[in-house]
Amino acid sequence: MKILVAVKRVVDAYVKVRVKSDGSGVETHNVKMAINPFCEIAVEEAIRLREAGIAEEVIVISVGDASCQEQLRAALALGADRAIHIETDGAPEPLNVAKLLKAVMASEAPGLVLLGKQSIDTDNNQVAQMLAALTERPQGTFASKVDVQGDAVLVTREIDGGLETLKLALPAIISTDLRLNEPRYASLPNIMKAKRKPLDVTTPEDLGVTLTTHQQVMDVMPPPERKAGVMVASVSELVDKLKNEAKVIG
Repeated sequence: MKILVAVKRVVDAYVKVRVKSDGSGVETHNVKMAINPFCEIAVEEAIRLREAGIAEEVIVISVGDASCQEQLRAALALGADRAIHIETDGAPEPLNVAKLLKAVMASEAPGLVLLGKQSIDTDNNQVAQMLAALTERPQGTFASKVDVQGDAVLVTREIDGGLETLKLALPAIISTDLRLNEPRYASLPNIMKAKRKPLDVTTPEDLGVTLTTHQQVMDVMPPPERKAGVMVASVSELVDKLKNEAKVIG
């Protein structure tokens, strides 16, 4: 069985995000970039399934400009077998990504597709669901446990009331949550090996997909700065401030 894992290049989770002066987006020049944390969890789960003998090959795929290859090489260093880069100008919107992944699924025929439940930059949480709708494949979102059993996979997912377990027929599409696993660190020998692993570059035109724009970013702005707290001398002063200044009580 092949496992296809989608990864996205994002600003590192530990970097303070700065908005561009023109309000067109966030600053990425000279900023540390990384694999989206949820995508990294998906890569780790795919590698564990291969190490368990359930899968024969792990393929990582990313959509975007040439800089995405840095994250693909990082995923190869973690243990993926080969990579596919779909070269586009910037990061396309979720529906376009889903259409591109569908085209790759048609040629690669993976038994399982793993994606992070959302990216930490746009937080759309849409690609997995759109891909399942386009391909008419069963899906399990927010997976905290994945158990492949023959021609089916049991997906334990977190819901508002607790945990829910779904049984999906393969091939299936799964989006991963934080508690699924803890990704490994890439060793130096594996980082060196990753440089020699195959990385194929293709385009939407090669896949027969026409990218269309349905969304437009009007403005990007930082959140308002929080005001400093104040010390109060008594409960009565606290109540007065909550009633007359914060206006949170009547």
